[in-house]
Amino acid sequence: MSTVSLPNPAGPSRLSPLILACLAATWLVWGSTYLVIKYALISFPPFFQMGTRFVAAGALLMAWTRWRGQPWPTWREWRHALIVGSLMLGGGMGGTAVAEETVGSGLVVAFIAVVPMMIALANLAFGVRPGRLELAGICVGLVGVLMLTQGAGFQASPRGLLAITVACVTWSIGSVLSQFRLPLAPGATGFASEMLCGGVVLLGLSAWAGEAPHRPPQPVALASWAYLVVFGSLIAFNAYMVLLAQAPAGLASSYTFVNPVIAMLLGVAVAGETVSSFEWMAVGVVLAGVVLLAARRG
Repeated sequence: MSTVSLPNPAGPSRLSPLILACLAATWLVWGSTYLVIKYALISFPPFFQMGTRFVAAGALLMAWTRWRGQPWPTWREWRHALIVGSLMLGGGMGGTAVAEETVGSGLVVAFIAVVPMMIALANLAFGVRPGRLELAGICVGLVGVLMLTQGAGFQASPRGLLAITVACVTWSIGSVLSQFRLPLAPGATGFASEMLCGGVVLLGLSAWAGEAPHRPPQPVALASWAYLVVFGSLIAFNAYMVLLAQAPAGLASSYTFVNPVIAMLLGVAVAGETVSSFEWMAVGVVLAGVVLLAARRG
């Protein structure tokens, strides 16, 4: 998934090895996580998979922040983390995993590419109006998503389409609220609290849905779950935070149009997913909209 209102520091004229490594992490690791989610689904149902993933990652990140001497979040910050985590992780990531039960991982992440446009629209409620280039990007991207929903993948799974739509809407609302109304604790502590709260909500949804993981889990599913915790939730996330602090905004947000391409190529090459020429065309339209949106911020 993606965020908005990125800082716009003056980027270096040459990309340092650290920035290149962080770009590789956000492009390749995050691009691969959507296929890895599908493999984890072999043994771990969607809400359970995501809940245990974020509780584990949040606990590790919180332990690291405490080891560095950072204070606990306040009660108010915990309350914000619960609301934002419920929306972004409970609805956003939970809905993504549900969608991947019936829709190819590449098509799911292609749909998710519309999130920056949804957030830009949600920002209107707080008086943040898009410029002409951003407005053009929103219009182009939404046309691409409408095309994508007419492809064979989403037409064959109304449940998957509903799940990913809910995921994108809740993630977008949570992102905007975290910036304008519900600020988290500073730095990594805030994100750790969000992951812990969101993970608990996801486990509650798992219990409500009566989910039960396969026992014993298959090795590929267990390895996929561990990859999501370590690489997807910890390494790639921290790489993204470095980019926000040290790279131009357009470069930091570049994963939003790189990830769908990587995810679709991996889905086709590794998992044998089928993507029609019409769906590739729709993805191209979505990504053109994202590029227009990101160009304004760069």
